[in-house]
Parts: sequence; C-alpha cells; structure tokens
Amino acid sequence: MMRAKWKSALCAATAAICFLVGLSGSAQSVTETVTDEPSSSPGIPDAPSTKQRNFAERWAKFYTDDWSGQSTGSSDSAPQKRGLPAPLDSPPFPNSDWSYGGSQDIGAPDGNVYPLMKALNHEKSRTKVYGWIEPGLNFSTSSKNNFPDSYTVFPNRLELDQAVIYIERLADTVQTKHFDWGYHITAFYGTDYRFTTAKGYFSQQLLLFNRQYGFDPVMEYVDLYFPRVAQGMDVRMGRFISVPGIEAQLAPNNYMFTHSLLYTIDPFTDTGIMSTIKLNKRWLVQAGFSAGHDVAPWTPDRKPTVHFCLNYTTASGNDNLYGCANGINDGKYAYNNLQHYDLTWYHKFNKSWHTATEAWYMYERDVPNVAGNVENPVPTEIGANGAFCQPGQLRCTAPEYAIVNYLQKEFNPRLFLSFRSDFLDDKKGQRTGYATKYSENTLMFGKWMGNTILIRPEIRFDRSWDLKAYNNGKNNNQFTFAADLIYKF
Repeated sequence: MMRAKWKSALCAATAAICFLVGLSGSAQSVTETVTDEPSSSPGIPDAPSTKQRNFAERWAKFYTDDWSGQSTGSSDSAPQKRGLPAPLDSPPFPNSDWSYGGSQDIGAPDGNVYPLMKALNHEKSRTKVYGWIEPGLNFSTSSKNNFPDSYTVFPNRLELDQAVIYIERLADTVQTKHFDWGYHITAFYGTDYRFTTAKGYFSQQLLLFNRQYGFDPVMEYVDLYFPRVAQGMDVRMGRFISVPGIEAQLAPNNYMFTHSLLYTIDPFTDTGIMSTIKLNKRWLVQAGFSAGHDVAPWTPDRKPTVHFCLNYTTASGNDNLYGCANGINDGKYAYNNLQHYDLTWYHKFNKSWHTATEAWYMYERDVPNVAGNVENPVPTEIGANGAFCQPGQLRCTAPEYAIVNYLQKEFNPRLFLSFRSDFLDDKKGQRTGYATKYSENTLMFGKWMGNTILIRPEIRFDRSWDLKAYNNGKNNNQFTFAADLIYKF
C-alpha cells in the first residue's frame, strides 16, 4: 500500500510536469537553437547554450549549478525591496522578513528562479509553476498514535508528507504607480492534508473516511494591489492560510519538520477577503471577513466572521510585534468555530541569533458535554470534538491557551539550529480529546544543499501533565526522533 501511494504521487507529479512542458512547447521549442558569441579559445567548441539544451539537460544543470554553489536561485534583475532591510538570511531560514499572513510581502520583489521554470525556458515569466516533495520518517516510543505531536501523527514509519505544486503570479508591489494583480493555486497531496482540510473542500476524505493520504486545494486566491492607498494595499480574495502565527502548513515555510502543540490545534485556513495596508515602513494594518475557520462558504457551518490584525516593526528592524483578533463571531459551537486571539513577537539578537515567540487564547461557546455524566447528551459534529464540562451540564464554554518559543542560530547560509519550547492547556479537552496540560521541547538541525534540498533531523520530548494523553491515552510521555527532506522543483 505504501509503495502504491508513493508511486501514485510520483506519477501525478510527472504527468503535471509533462503537461507543462507541452504547454511551453507552443511558445518556444524545447530544443531551440540560438547564436552565441564566438569561443574565446579557437578550436575548442563552446558548451551548449542554455536554450540549446533540452528540457532534461536544463533541469539537471540547474541542480548541478545550485549544489556546487554557482546558482543563487534568484534573479539578478529583481528591483530593490521597498521598506526596511530584511533582518534574516533566507536560506537558511524560511523567510528573510518577519512574516505576516493574508498578503504577499508588500514592497518585496519577486526575484525567485525555480528549477522547473528554468527547464521550461520561462524563468522570466511572471506566472511561475514550482513546488516540492517532502518525505518524512519518525521513530517514536508510542505505537498507536503520536498526536498531538504533528504532523507525524502516524508513529514509526516513512511517509510522503507533502507533494505540492504551486501556480502563481505575484503582483508587483515594489512600484507605486499603477494597479497590479496576482493569483495563486495550490495542489496539495500527502498525509499532511488532515492538517489543512476545511469542511466543504474534499473534506469527506478525512471527515467520513479518515484516509491516511489525501488531496486538498489549500490555497486559491487572487491579490489586487492598489499602490496609492498609503504605501500600498493588497486585497486578497479566496481561500488562504489563517493569518497569524510563526508556522504554516506548507513545509518550506517552517523552521522545523514537526509542529508545535500551539499550531497543531489552532485554525488552518479561511475563505473570504483580507485587506492589508502598509501605512509606512513600520506599520501594517489588516482587516477582513470570512465564512469562518476551516469551512467553505457553502457549508451549514459558515458564519459571518471578522478578522483584524496590527503589525509593528521597530526602526532597527530587530523587533516585530504582530497581534490578531482572528475569526471573531458569536463563538457558538460549530466546526472549528474558534475565537482566536494571537500575539507574535520576533527579536533579532545579532546576525546569527534570533527568536520568535507566539501566544494565543481560544475558545468556543455552547460546546456539547461528552463527559458521560449527563442524560440525553447533545450530539457533536463529525470531526469536531465535544468538551469535558462540569457534571450535569449539557453544554459549556471550552477555552485553551498556549505559548511557544523558537530560538534560532545560523552557523552559515546552509546550516542552522532551532530549539522550540511549547506549552498548551486544553482546559476542557475540546481540541485534543484530553483535558490536560501539555509541554514539548524539540531540538533540530537544518542542512541545505544549495537552495533546493533541505534536510531537518530533530529530537522531541512531549509530556501530558494531568492525564495520560499520548499513545491513545496510554502514556504521559512521548519521545520521538524525526527527519524530513524537502526537494524543491
């Protein structure tokens, strides 16, 4: 079964690539010949130019150049960023700027060059097709289930966590003279789909069948850029990653392979509209509305929901604060109808050390009691847990709070260390199924090969303090060794 899943994913990726090659052929021959300048060494033939090589040769050359240090992975012709200088190096870190959600980075150029686009001879195209494949493995002291360790919920196995294809066009937000637009489409396959699923988007794979592998169109949106609103406004419409936080569902956007307890149980995606206004170099404000967390607008669980965020960066660029009231409505129990208040703080100590800290408080109201001490209990929704309320209550408010800290050390642009400490109090057990406090500590090394392959081995220790919550309620403690490999194309 495992080999069949891997084979299906690889075949799908190959088919997609071949389709794209076919499309490119109508615009330009795969083996187009151009005239080069004469060789500087008479009698010695020139090496074939980039356009003389075929698709496979161009693809292979990108990787050999990248792994030997000859390729930067970015376009030299990209304009300068408009805003504060980038505080971080990327790689080795996922981003060069302090990140915020719901918008592309206003004022940052799109200078990335991807292996597939280079192989297609379309590296200068504004529409780009790229992605990655991420296998991962883990060894755990648990034998049944690693949850709430994520995304490695299946213990002691090798898996295809993510196989992802992006098609996107970024709006030109460096210029301030004219309107521009962009769009993004994602095809996402792997075991991690259970942490991106939204009700109404192929959700029967998880909610009805609990399949180990699944597909999810995680992001489909358009961006409208209005340069004359303050220092630029981006309006995003569609389905997008839930706005606040250090982590994201997409593997290359995270410091580590596994995710914090804090991130595992907070909102995943929203479908709606988000407006991001760059007031000046140091202040951003965001406001929007959606159908609610992790639900499509056409489902019965939809609720009119508002979002508001404020982002501040110090003049030095060494500190950033990002606070969000994320997904606020009546708060009544529905599928993932979380009332989510989030604050993130980034701090750079010096060129090689920085830290990221996030805390949130969440709750739902009128959550059905599943404690087994009431007559005629209220039924729960499929895929949405009930709460362990006080005796005799039919429903209650279920709150949770959590905090996580990441500490990063850059050794060089190809090697970094990350240490994470995490605490979660699921007070009524509504998010994890156990009303207990949790902690985890994880140490990871990230090693890059060029800009296209990242290996992230880590060791992790989890503990539930009030109840046995690991290995399906059999253990208080869980120790894991895990590693993934991200191959970008």
